Amino acid sequence: MNKIISIPEGRRLEFKEILPKGIELAKTVIGFSNDAGGEIIVGIKNQPREITGIPEELLFQTEEKISNIISNHCEPIILPEITFLTFEDKTAIRVKIYRGSQVPYYLKSAGKLKGTYVRVGSSNRQASEEMIQELERLRRNISFDSLPVRDVDFKDLDLSKFQSEFEVQTGKKLDYNGLKKIELIKEVNGKNFPTNAALLLCSSKHKQRFFPYAKIECARFKGIKTNEFIDQATIEGTVELQPDEVIHFVQRNISKSGSIQGVYRVDRWEYPMVAIRETVINAIVHRDYSLLGRDIKVAIFDDMLEITSSGTIPASIDFSGDLPVGQSEIRNRVLAPIFKKLGLIEQWGTGFKKIQDALVDYPEIELRINEPGMGFQVQFVKKDYQSKNYSNKITSSGHQIGIKDSANTSQAPSKYRASTEQVPSRYRASNQQVSNKRQVGTKLAPSWHQVGTKLAPSWHQVNILLNFCVKEKSIINIMEKFQWKDRTKFRKKFINPLLNEELIQMTIPDKPNSPKQKYIITEQGKQLLKSEES
Repeated sequence: MNKIISIPEGRRLEFKEILPKGIELAKTVIGFSNDAGGEIIVGIKNQPREITGIPEELLFQTEEKISNIISNHCEPIILPEITFLTFEDKTAIRVKIYRGSQVPYYLKSAGKLKGTYVRVGSSNRQASEEMIQELERLRRNISFDSLPVRDVDFKDLDLSKFQSEFEVQTGKKLDYNGLKKIELIKEVNGKNFPTNAALLLCSSKHKQRFFPYAKIECARFKGIKTNEFIDQATIEGTVELQPDEVIHFVQRNISKSGSIQGVYRVDRWEYPMVAIRETVINAIVHRDYSLLGRDIKVAIFDDMLEITSSGTIPASIDFSGDLPVGQSEIRNRVLAPIFKKLGLIEQWGTGFKKIQDALVDYPEIELRINEPGMGFQVQFVKKDYQSKNYSNKITSSGHQIGIKDSANTSQAPSKYRASTEQVPSRYRASNQQVSNKRQVGTKLAPSWHQVGTKLAPSWHQVNILLNFCVKEKSIINIMEKFQWKDRTKFRKKFINPLLNEELIQMTIPDKPNSPKQKYIITEQGKQLLKSEES
């Protein structure tokens, strides 16, 4: 019991002083079932952590009520394991939920499309249509990158660069049969189609058409905030060539020192490059490419280097303790073996071992792992810099990398500045995880000053667009609202930045160029509007 009450709330654990209302309890149970499983402890107050207990005469009545709530509200059937925990003279109820095999689970009353929930950190989030589709693929044991793309003729793809790289690294030529063998081509009803993995590896226009965000945004910021860029780059090449380009960017933006050991000069980078490279490769090969509008971000500050990828940590991998050395779950089952053949990765589950080994020679660097929203973030933090210059300076951040804003926060009117008061308490920074709005990958509740930029709409324009998209609107409707005629420029200036920041979303995410495509405000966009009103 002592061990349980010392663990912070998170993806697999939630504390409740009293039994929540039926729907709220069901949402948590569903979120756990759709993810890694988890435990709900009823009878323990979370903040401050305190064992309040449940009166003895109500224990069995509460146990029965929990069973009935789960049975009445959840679909498919979820079978919890309910036990009692006793601490001195107080008793709490533990509700253990196992990872489900019949995903997606959802609220019966709301249906699958509106009633599916997933865990994001320590909260429950309504799943988008693309998340639901990913859960359905998970149930069918199918990976997104293996799906055939029927809108494209495989003969139109330019895979020559990939085939050349493959031959150089493996000594084997990839002909038509070879491409089929590694699942870059699939036959459906007698016709051959490229898979999503083939589009990610091709040099054709189709990669940009279907995966415009399969890129890496790199930035070197001045100081510890995102107010001012020193250097930046957008890496849009085929995914197997992206790691080297990222490493080149990192190396030109960090320092390198040398020392004489015996008769030899030994060079040492500011950060462990083996660990950085391994993290970048993992971000590319394990990212969730089904989540449209999200790219990988590499941010370098004076005090840390940060890498953020889209997609939550796979359910089978547990980060509650030390690094999960040896644990592995392959999200992209076509790309991962290809990366292995190219020598970019070695054996499954060895990536974190490499990172751990590289950090041994860098005792001044601390590794931190966070889950900002539907993302996975790794930070390499300078311990000395934090303790001497950084403490008590992390509550009010600058900007996010997705919208390139060079405005100075101090010059913005106070109502547009980033403030932790604008963010619901479950999203606020925790000293343990250092998960605050300064983090580049965190996009749970951006403040208004973060959206007014030269490359994106002003905060006033965003306000108008978000309010207009409370109901589904086509791009023509939105263009008419802003009196624009050039669709390409309008999409680049207005639609793409707001998709990238997850303030709006597509109604047909699997077909971004569909003539029936419409856009609607997201929960994050609604939160932004609320912050502006307060």
